[in-house]
Amino acid sequence: MTSAQDWNEKQLVENRIIDQLKGLGYTYTHGSYLEGERHTLRDVVLQQRLEDAIKRINPWINDNNLRKVVRDFTHVEAASLMEANEAIHYDLVEYISIEQDLGKGKKNQTVRLIDFDNIENNEFLVVNQFKVSGVTDNIIPDVIIFVNGLPLVVIECKSPFITSPIAQGVKQLERYQTDADRLFYYNEILISTCGQQAKYATIGAKLRHYGEWKDPYPMTVSDLGAEVNPQDVLVAGMLTRRNLLDLIRNFIVYEPEGGRTIKKLARYQQFRAVNKAIDRVVNAESPEDRGGIVWHTQGSGKSLTMLYLAVKLRRQVKLENPTIVIVTDRKDLDSQITNTFRRCGFPNPIQAQKVDTKSNGNENGKKKVLGLRQLLRLGSGQTIMTTVQKFQEAESDEDMVLSTDSNLFVMVDESHRTQYKGLATNMRTALPNACYLGFTGTPIDKKDKSTTRTFGTYIDTYSIQQAVDDGATVPILYDSRMPDLQVEGRSLDALFDRMFANYSAEDRERIKQKYATSEAIIAAPKRIEAICMDIIDHFENYIAPNGFKAQIVAVNREAAILYKQTLDKLNAPESVVIISGNNNDSDELKKYQLAEHQQKNYIDRFKNPDDKLQFIIVCDMLLTGFDAPIEQVMYLDKPLREHNLLQAIARVNRTNDGKTYGLIVDYYGVSAFLKQALDVFHDKDVRGAMMPVESEIPRLQSRHRAAMRFFDHVNTENLESCIKVLEPEDVRTEFDLAFKRLSQSMDLVMPNPLANPYRDDLKFLGKVRLAAKQRFRDEEMDISDCGAKVKELIEEHVRANAIEVLHDPIDILSSRFTEYVDGMSSDEAKASEMEHAIRHEIRVKLDENPVHYISLKEKLEKLIQDWKEHRLETVQLVLHLQELIRDDILGYNTAQASSGMVREHRPFYDLLRSEFSSDTDDDEQLTNLTQIVVEDVSALQKIRDWTTKEDVQREMRSRIKRQLRAAKCPGDKLEAVTQQVMNLAKVHFKA
Repeated sequence: MTSAQDWNEKQLVENRIIDQLKGLGYTYTHGSYLEGERHTLRDVVLQQRLEDAIKRINPWINDNNLRKVVRDFTHVEAASLMEANEAIHYDLVEYISIEQDLGKGKKNQTVRLIDFDNIENNEFLVVNQFKVSGVTDNIIPDVIIFVNGLPLVVIECKSPFITSPIAQGVKQLERYQTDADRLFYYNEILISTCGQQAKYATIGAKLRHYGEWKDPYPMTVSDLGAEVNPQDVLVAGMLTRRNLLDLIRNFIVYEPEGGRTIKKLARYQQFRAVNKAIDRVVNAESPEDRGGIVWHTQGSGKSLTMLYLAVKLRRQVKLENPTIVIVTDRKDLDSQITNTFRRCGFPNPIQAQKVDTKSNGNENGKKKVLGLRQLLRLGSGQTIMTTVQKFQEAESDEDMVLSTDSNLFVMVDESHRTQYKGLATNMRTALPNACYLGFTGTPIDKKDKSTTRTFGTYIDTYSIQQAVDDGATVPILYDSRMPDLQVEGRSLDALFDRMFANYSAEDRERIKQKYATSEAIIAAPKRIEAICMDIIDHFENYIAPNGFKAQIVAVNREAAILYKQTLDKLNAPESVVIISGNNNDSDELKKYQLAEHQQKNYIDRFKNPDDKLQFIIVCDMLLTGFDAPIEQVMYLDKPLREHNLLQAIARVNRTNDGKTYGLIVDYYGVSAFLKQALDVFHDKDVRGAMMPVESEIPRLQSRHRAAMRFFDHVNTENLESCIKVLEPEDVRTEFDLAFKRLSQSMDLVMPNPLANPYRDDLKFLGKVRLAAKQRFRDEEMDISDCGAKVKELIEEHVRANAIEVLHDPIDILSSRFTEYVDGMSSDEAKASEMEHAIRHEIRVKLDENPVHYISLKEKLEKLIQDWKEHRLETVQLVLHLQELIRDDILGYNTAQASSGMVREHRPFYDLLRSEFSSDTDDDEQLTNLTQIVVEDVSALQKIRDWTTKEDVQREMRSRIKRQLRAAKCPGDKLEAVTQQVMNLAKVHFKA
């Protein structure tokens, strides 16, 4: 990075964020000023400030307990970073309990480390350039926010003028978490910013998990003044003192997923919706005005929004320990949201199993299961999960009203569907003074007055297009297939006439009236067989290569079974039918019905990327509330309209690694009347709901041009000329980004013929990218990160043309390397290959022996500079590079092996010789000193995690200094040489 870029990073990003935080009430100090408050650079908690805060917030605490709390907080023992982080987080928000006598005997007392209720009672400190001792080296995050001496926010700033600044910032934050994990024991928010972009996440997050914060609520963007950038908005929205403490206390959960724990922090729309709801609940002029509707499109985290709201309702002192009731209209949704609350650690959610409590053998020691009515009569403080169906009509007048409490909050999921009909009337009769908060994943249609009349006006909205723009969901495309099999309008009549062509007109009319409903036509075996053939072909060419799965939606249960039978007959990938059942079903239907535990097992298998179950076939089940990120395509053969259509298609909008879009393949004809189906909603609410595949073409054209422009002025028939274009690292990075975007669009469109005009250029670009990866030893340029269809296209092209760029670069120490270079067609290509092979060797080996490889780097740079300034011809450069490889790489390795010196000793010897060369020529003395020093530091291998133990390192530094003084090391070099020896020890003698 150039000094100009450093200046931009410091002035435009780092200083700007510090100045904004100072304006928000933070105190600023430079990291160097805090070193006097720390015993070592390994200390990440500002201990005296923490002690002062604890005494300020808990003035009753005695000195012994103060020391105990501080010690527990600064000496955390945990098996992993996430385990430590979770334990500390819960201590911060749920508080710590200690025993102390306050005049009435020893009792448990609550110690608070942060005063969430009185913001001014806390210290907010913003610090830049705070140095922390790491495993391999010191780390210096750009900005850290300390609250009461605890480092809760780490911010990495990057220049807006470098390529992919956010990605580079995230990469650095990932490295920090590995090198100095203790700093992140206390972390609540990670931020990567370059001013013009700013994204946040939590520990353990990858780049794709980082999100933008687009709303500075409760402020507005206009409140921030002129020339506001995304960084300013994020800071105002997340880091004002009140919002920061609110996020920490109420909007963080730890959720087990796939055998590991994921830390989740609210998105901006969740934070905004919850706080708007709380404001309405607490400050409404009348009880009737407390409720309202939250419309957040499906896939954007509605269940977690309900959880965050429940958490915050519980903390409202004014609400006097409220009762919270979560209502859904389906058993699977009830279980899903109950499990979400439980997984995220919400205290004691109770799932109502029935309407009334019935005797279930309690006399035999079995625990009585309370029904909904009994749970609601128990009083305040519960969290009850139920379906609306359990609000059945009361058997007697005295049973009609179950609770008259006004601190009872009913959160109703998918509130537009059933909540203003008969069962909902029973619910409102049973809970007359409750506050009703409606949640929906689809917008309210133009004519629907009942929902707003029942719940109140919108509290917050988050549309389909907003979710796609934010990356919270992927866009949904649709592809209309086999139009001759569609059943809408005239095509239904045409299909009927073809199927019954041999009947008289009179018989055809009679059959049509009796049997030819659209369902009967749709479920015709020949039609389903034709569709299954098409599904298999489409799935194997479009979806399976990228590792995703599919859902098939049939018109009824009989058709679903026929799909299953037909797919099996055609040797399709494994599938399962999931349908409901009842007592009157035929034996054929019953044969395919699964018990609840069997359904769960198949659903778990479907969600597992490694399981061979590829298709789930349904007719009504799993069209709402089913969350399977692995599902990319829905094969739709059923008439769906309005809310049902929006809910069903949202099954494919969940984000997943490598998933850039969801796809609806339409066999029924839904897309033919899509506009009509969505006309019941306001245009802005359904913008971006489903887009045809053809809509990607303009973006594909633009991305194609952006990638090809790199080679506008070179002969594209000459691979070497193309590789040379990508030699500068910044150009290579820019090209790589353009290639990835093009391959993303191509993967979406292929194998549709619309992609054909761009296939040859994609092959060419992929070939160049692979060749550049090999030449420049650039691990980032790897086609493994492309979609499978794109990767296969490139690899086939490379193989077909016998281009040797698929293998890994040949190691410079390999006997094949010279042969490989000699086979190149030009001196320039030979020089380039050797130069970058040497650079790779230096990059890989530099930490092992800095003295030797820095010397090698200097020789290489001088040769390249002489060549650029025409003091060397290309043929001379080739000869000099061959000498460099022979003498300084191959020769150096051979010399090490034959010198009699132990291999691990050589880097220490080279270091000492470089520092002592002007002071002694006694090689035997240096050899002896090397042996003594290496014996000392190699003993560190026996000490577990010594690289993180400052006391162990301090003692070793003292021993090394004694040896160096005895060997008459110059005083001005003593500290530097000691630290260099320790750095080498960390590389060669890790425990």
